[in-house]
Amino acid sequence: MKYLWLPAVLFFNTALFVPFASSDASPTEKEDSKDGVIAEIRGVLSAQQEAWNHGDIDGFMNGYARAETTVFVSGDEVTRGWQTVRDRYFKKYGDRAKMGTLTFSDLEMEQLGPDSAIALGRWELKRANDNPHGRFTLILRHTPDGWRIVHDHTSAAAPPS
Repeated sequence: MKYLWLPAVLFFNTALFVPFASSDASPTEKEDSKDGVIAEIRGVLSAQQEAWNHGDIDGFMNGYARAETTVFVSGDEVTRGWQTVRDRYFKKYGDRAKMGTLTFSDLEMEQLGPDSAIALGRWELKRANDNPHGRFTLILRHTPDGWRIVHDHTSAAAPPS
C-alpha cells in the first residue's frame, strides 16, 4: 500500500520522455547510409576520371551540378555557372595532348548533412611534356540527378624549378 504512487510516477516519466527519444536510424543504419553516400561520391569522381581519360570533357562535366550557381575556383579566378565552367575546360584542355591522363588520389570524404558532402583530394595529369598536379576541395549536393559538385576549389602545385 505504501508504493501506490510508483505506477503513476513511472507512467508520468514515460509519457514525458518517450516523445523526446531519438527516432533516428540506429548507429549501424547511419553508418551504412553514410558509407553508401561516400560510395556514390567516389563513383562520381571515378566516372569523371574515366571520362577525362577518354577525352570526354562533357562526360567529365556530368559530375558538376548543371546550375548557374555552380562555382569553380582556381588560382585567382572564379568561374560561375555550369556552362561557363564547361567552356573553361574546353578552352584550357581542348585536345587529348592537353588533357593527358588524370588521376585522383588521397581522397577524403565526409557527409555534412543529408544532402551535402565535402571531398578533399589530389589530382595529377600525366602528359608528354609535363606532369601538373595539385589539390582540390569539392562541395557536393544531392540533386535529382544524384550527387553533384556545386563548388570546386582546385589548386596547382608550383612547377618544379
